[in-house]
Amino acid sequence: MAVEPLAHRLGTSKGSFYWHFENRDALVTAALAQWEEQYTAAVTAENTRTAVDPVQRLRLLIRRVTALAETDPVYVALIATADHPAVAPVLSRITEQRIAYTAKLFRDIGFPAREARYRSLLAYSAHLGHTELARSAPGVLPRARADQEAYLQHVVTTLTTRAR
Repeated sequence: MAVEPLAHRLGTSKGSFYWHFENRDALVTAALAQWEEQYTAAVTAENTRTAVDPVQRLRLLIRRVTALAETDPVYVALIATADHPAVAPVLSRITEQRIAYTAKLFRDIGFPAREARYRSLLAYSAHLGHTELARSAPGVLPRARADQEAYLQHVVTTLTTRAR
């Protein structure tokens, strides 16, 4: 989208747009940086401060990102444009940060590094699936609070139960 229609959609003038951003790419870069901060760095920092017990932190993280997946339209749009030169490095970076953070939670729970990484990949894959379901088929997700809590408990139990 050109700058003039974009400025109009944002309720500003073209001149005001250029006062804040050198060009459209600068706006995209700033928006991606803000999204990354809000949906990755801030969520991770909040989760780290919230609970001492790593299983509880995992539960709170899953609850938080599940809620975000159901309300954040930006992530789905970013995934759809994953090959865009400005989007690709951001998605790659945040994906690795999120997987690394979750793997650390699994290590803190007591899983060896390799197993923690695998469980983190599984958890992140489930997150991506939940994000897509929230967008494309929201009716299949638990709606009632009690059902959401039961589902959350099932996910955490599944992810943290050791194989026999």
